[in-house]
Amino acid sequence: MTDLKWWQTALFYQIYPRSFADGNGDGIGDFIGITQKLDYLKDLGIDALWLSPHFPSPNWDCGYDISDYCNVAPEYGTLDDFKTFLSAAHARGMKVILDLVLNHTSDEHPWFLESKSSRDNPKADWYVWMDSPLPAGEGPGGEGLPPNNWQSCFDGEAWTYVPERGQYYYHYFMKQQPDLNWHNPEVKQAMWDAVRFWLDLGVDGYRLDAIGTIYEDPRLTPHSVPMNLAQLRRFSETAKTPEEIALKDKYWHDMFKHQWGRPELHDLMKELRAILDEYDGDRMLVGEDDNIDYMGYGDDELHLVFNFPLMRVDRITPAHIRKNQRQRLARLDLLPTRGWGCNTLGNHDCSRIYTRYADGLHDAELARLNAALVLTLRGTPFLYNGEEIGMQDYIITDPSKLRDTMATWYYDALVNDLNIDPAEAALRAGEMTRDKNRTPMQWSSLPNGGFCPPHVTPWLPVHPNHAEGINVQEQLDQPDSMLNYYKRLIHVRKNTPALIAGEYKPLHPKANDYFAFLRYTEEQTVLVVLNYSAGHHELKFSVPGKKQARIIFSSAGRGKRDQSLGKVSLGAFEVLIAELE
Repeated sequence: MTDLKWWQTALFYQIYPRSFADGNGDGIGDFIGITQKLDYLKDLGIDALWLSPHFPSPNWDCGYDISDYCNVAPEYGTLDDFKTFLSAAHARGMKVILDLVLNHTSDEHPWFLESKSSRDNPKADWYVWMDSPLPAGEGPGGEGLPPNNWQSCFDGEAWTYVPERGQYYYHYFMKQQPDLNWHNPEVKQAMWDAVRFWLDLGVDGYRLDAIGTIYEDPRLTPHSVPMNLAQLRRFSETAKTPEEIALKDKYWHDMFKHQWGRPELHDLMKELRAILDEYDGDRMLVGEDDNIDYMGYGDDELHLVFNFPLMRVDRITPAHIRKNQRQRLARLDLLPTRGWGCNTLGNHDCSRIYTRYADGLHDAELARLNAALVLTLRGTPFLYNGEEIGMQDYIITDPSKLRDTMATWYYDALVNDLNIDPAEAALRAGEMTRDKNRTPMQWSSLPNGGFCPPHVTPWLPVHPNHAEGINVQEQLDQPDSMLNYYKRLIHVRKNTPALIAGEYKPLHPKANDYFAFLRYTEEQTVLVVLNYSAGHHELKFSVPGKKQARIIFSSAGRGKRDQSLGKVSLGAFEVLIAELE
């Protein structure tokens, strides 16, 4: 593995700073709290941390609306607190990458305040401004009409009128997140300066937020969907037949297809990659996108893109995994400089693994299987904080407790525009909100889950199941807990070179109940079998030159013993990893 980069061998762990650990007792996570938990992460086996945004922000979008790219939000601490955290992480051998939001700023960023003040301001062209297609003074309120019918993916129309300029500005996300004009070289220079600021401090790279949205169709081609965003969300909830579901998917694509995925992005990513390549230590870039094209030739754009197609299903099945791996790895192999995979099943924007892929009967078993899947596939694995203890979604049905403004907008739209009963609207908003999977980390069974002092109200409610064993403190002492299961799996991964550097070969390609594959190097071959069923199987594996295997991990509690490849017993929902001899 000596020829692999650190980001190829590392196990990444996403920290949502607001919800991870409250070090100063105000109900909000912070850098003091994160620093205090680094030994926990080191003991878990984590090699690299990805931090969701920690920058100053009005928090209309939980930190993704940035008002200062070169500082720390006061609720998270100070720049010195960040430096202390970074130094402490590095001292423990852990790398740190930051969330970099390139597409937009906050509408309270000084750049935007200047830009919206007048058309003559030096920063007038730093954002995407457009005139109304109607003459001045016409239309509702004399504002004319928006330049086209584009929707924000968060809260309705993608255009907001500013009287000071008599123009509309564009925002792919909410109106408090105006899009930067990346055609302006001054914008580019200012953002590259921000990139260098953190690299100079020693951060090891960036996760790039929503990169596909940076450029949009300059012709402003309207979309053709016969409904607005709120109506489409509602249609998506009520779609039942295969035809309705297919139409729903088509509408989501068609509504936004002119607003993302522009070819100009490749040159921009090349510029950003060149900046990182100026620094020592193999600084890296991972994009919040699954398009392998953004990896360029394999060595000139992004280092990694996420394998999101793996997670975009309601149920993980062996057939789905095999198809996904066949398509992804073949595409990566076609890059002139061979590409490297990147696998995950959860993050701050989607339901937690435990909830998303549950069947109501075997939820814990499926969660363990899917953890093993991420940790044994070829490529770099990313975990999301809390999944290692089996944290679940928490549906908040009181709209007053929601902090995700996308959800509060949807609740209001359901009640006021679509005339939905408030009780149903509250449930739907609670189900769609990202708050459900961003609740505070559950450290103990104490009130507030040990996240913050018992007398303090946390920024989001803590899931009540923290008092039922879904917490770090109790699971540390339970040999068969989810936490110790993760620790054992991670230990096996770290001490099995083929699971990190090895090639991938699927076995038994028509099996419906289980997923079997090899990971192999010249020195080592490892068999992985994941049983996605309650059935027991007696399996035979034919591997040239191999007759025996030694079990190195079994979720069924088998010890490290020899096993004939001619008769491999597989228990219900078992994870079996064996080294071929």
